[in-house]
Amino acid sequence: MHVIQIHAHEPDNLRFETIDMPQPGPGEVLIRNQAAGVNPIDWKTCSGGGASGFIESFPFIPGWEFSGVVEALGEGVSDYKPGDAVLGLVRFPHPAGCYAEQLCVPADQITLRPEGLDATTAAGLGLAGLTAWQALFDKGQLQAGESVLILAGAGGVGHLAVQLAVLEGAQVSATCSAANRNYLTSLGCHQVIDYRDLDMGTLAGQFELILDGVGGDTAIEALITLKPGGRLVTLPSVTAAQVSAAAEGTDVEVISIRVEPNASQLGKLAGLCASGQLKLKVAQVLPLQDAAQAHKLSASGHISGKLILQTG
Repeated sequence: MHVIQIHAHEPDNLRFETIDMPQPGPGEVLIRNQAAGVNPIDWKTCSGGGASGFIESFPFIPGWEFSGVVEALGEGVSDYKPGDAVLGLVRFPHPAGCYAEQLCVPADQITLRPEGLDATTAAGLGLAGLTAWQALFDKGQLQAGESVLILAGAGGVGHLAVQLAVLEGAQVSATCSAANRNYLTSLGCHQVIDYRDLDMGTLAGQFELILDGVGGDTAIEALITLKPGGRLVTLPSVTAAQVSAAAEGTDVEVISIRVEPNASQLGKLAGLCASGQLKLKVAQVLPLQDAAQAHKLSASGHISGKLILQTG
């Protein structure tokens, strides 16, 4: 089967290669992969950052989210059968190998793909969707009627978080570029703020919750916009300690997050997508062999929506 893998952390390290097909172990299913999502954590890891500390040996196959069809069952698996269409965010942050035509995944980290949800969209839902869900509800404890500010509202996580918060009955504000104002409005966002003209002082004390997709100085400056007892969930791990330190001695809380595989939550997200209540924006679909180009596009910071690799 064909895969994308790296043999070291070095420039231009992605290789399109052929390896033997894996066999499912106990509790696993073999997947005929149809598509894999591309995320910033992918190219950061391949470059020696991100989740590279979890790579125990080379070669390493990137990717943590996929959509495909069950081919075979490992010992002890009874919830699925060959031919089932499924999707998943698997093994994160440990190697999962989703940039491949075939892969073996834990059966308890995948969910059935409902009718009405295509493989391309499903492949991009896992990491961004679960990050948005867990940040808003597990960490942020968002309740109906509360006010939430989403920094980077048009991003991969942000545009899903906007929609989920609206569905929950929250009052949703989000920052973005002027070019994305109408897009976020179309998703139900109640207040769209151009980040270039953002004056945090004008928003002081307005929000119970901030979902921070930016980090650093922007997140620190946003702390003033929280009400007493408010909470900020910060996604960028590289500045999480800095943002948390800035909140020390105040009456607001900073919470960091690392997304975790969760089949139940992913099933709910997939159902919302299939019914049209949640829309994942797919920016571009590229063939598996063009993974290096996908990483360059992602690293540019100018992609609006998810990049997907077509694997089968």
